[in-house]
Formats: sequence, C-alpha cells, structure tokens
Amino acid sequence: MWFACWMRMILLLLVMMALPTITHADGSIQIEYVGLDVVEEGYELNVDAEIILNPLLEQALEKGVILYFRTKFSLFEPRWYWFDKEVAVSKLRIGLRYSELTRQYQLSSRLWSQNFDTLDEALEVLSQLRGRPSPVDINYALKPGVDYTATLRMWLDLTRLPKPFQIETFGSSEWNLTSKTLQWQTRLPLSARNLYETGGL
Repeated sequence: MWFACWMRMILLLLVMMALPTITHADGSIQIEYVGLDVVEEGYELNVDAEIILNPLLEQALEKGVILYFRTKFSLFEPRWYWFDKEVAVSKLRIGLRYSELTRQYQLSSRLWSQNFDTLDEALEVLSQLRGRPSPVDINYALKPGVDYTATLRMWLDLTRLPKPFQIETFGSSEWNLTSKTLQWQTRLPLSARNLYETGGL
C-alpha cells in the first residue's frame, strides 16, 4: 500500500512539473492586526492578515495538495545575562485543501473545519483568526510592568508538503510564502486591547 501512495505522489509531482512555468511570485502574507482577548483560562490570540496565493499554489491546491499555514505568537522576557526567555506562546496550524469531488475548499485544524464554495471565501476566513480556539500557553508567570518582546509570524509550512514537493520547493520563491516577522515591545494588557495594527509600530 505504501508503494501505491508513493507512486501517487510521484505522479502528482510530475503533473505539477508539467504545469506552465511561473516567472513571478506574486503571493504574499501581510499582517494587519494583532490582539489578545482576556478569557477565563487566560488569553486568546486574534490576528487579521491578508493572504494572497500565487498561481502555482492555486494549481497545487487544485491538484490535491494540502497547504498548511502556521501562525506563531511569542512573548519574551528580556534577560541581560542570557538569552531572552519565552514566557508565553500561541501556535496554530490550519490546512487548506480542495476537493475535486465536492468542488469545495476546506479549512481545518485540530478542533474545527469549515467548507467554502470559493477560494476567496476560504482565504478570507484563513486571514482572520478570530473567534476560534487559539489560546496563549503561559510557560512562566507573567509579571505586570515588564516590557516584553512580542513576535508574530505567519507562513506556509513547507515541511508538511508531500516529500516530492519538498524537493521542488528548494530555491523556489513561488513556494516561499511568509509574512515578515513582526517584533515590538509591549506590556501585558490587563484587559483586551490591540497589541499591533498596521502603521502602529
């Protein structure tokens, strides 16, 4: 059975290699807003972004490749004597796939899934991480009055692609879809408030 799966991946890769060559990568991820909601268990992360796929990634979806997008938010406590300590983190992975049978796009994570009739609808929801489980895991006690360093990045997780495709991604800008790593200083909010908005840093 493993041999049949491997052959299917090889054939899928050959089909992708036969697709028209794309000379310009026009996909992008732009983060526009970051916020924390105070919840009973602690904090939940909210992110607004703009995600645009280039034609190569759209073709990969249509051929059955699942695209996994990851979001990572961290809070670091500065330490003058050693590396900064990661005191809190939120990690989220969402898969985007297309079903040729139903002609629908699907977003799914460990805790939820949702279907969409168009790619634009799916990307709009993927770009707005609100109202879904995205807890911030507190690794160490958070301290009031401390200037923490916050970082956030969203990217297409190439390590989750089928092995033949991982080979194709080497040195290819069309597959390298990632936001800039945002970094800024913040103090722990005592109530829900914005951490970052476009132009606010």
